[in-house]
Amino acid sequence: MLDRLRRLLPDRNSLASNRWLRWLGPSLLAPALWRFSRRGVAMGVALGVFFGFLVPLGQIPLSATAAVILRANVPTAVASTLVTNPVTFAPIYYAAYQFGHWVVGEPAHPEPPPLPNHHLQADGEPHPGLWARMSNMGKPLLVGLVSFAVGFGGLVYALTTWVWIWRIRRKRRLRLQGPKRVM
Repeated sequence: MLDRLRRLLPDRNSLASNRWLRWLGPSLLAPALWRFSRRGVAMGVALGVFFGFLVPLGQIPLSATAAVILRANVPTAVASTLVTNPVTFAPIYYAAYQFGHWVVGEPAHPEPPPLPNHHLQADGEPHPGLWARMSNMGKPLLVGLVSFAVGFGGLVYALTTWVWIWRIRRKRRLRLQGPKRVM
């Protein structure tokens, strides 16, 4: 599985030549950022999930930048931002909106107030109903997304660390048992 993940992830040179990440320069090419270690991978996955939930656009450059700053594994940080993609975007944001309503303490509206058939007024300005509808969604959605980003980022960090340690212990135990003898 790890080999398959390595084939799918971008390599050092492709990220270094990316116009959004080029400014990071030599710090992006540091070998420690590309090594698969327990702490680096766990931190990279957590950063990717955090930025994947929190930032709808530009999440890959932000997670790569944070991975460089925090010395995490860059490929896993970039790949794990794909937790939000065109398929999962709507359900995640809806769940975050509902969770935000619950945290804020306001009842979630089962369906938003209807909008007029046209979203723009005659002068080209947005219709006041559209702005009111969007501003009503803002606080619960933001609270929900921040909660999801922090909560799932921490959960993924802990889960990745736990799975890594479990695999190492299992390999050691099997190695120490040695080959089984058939009688």
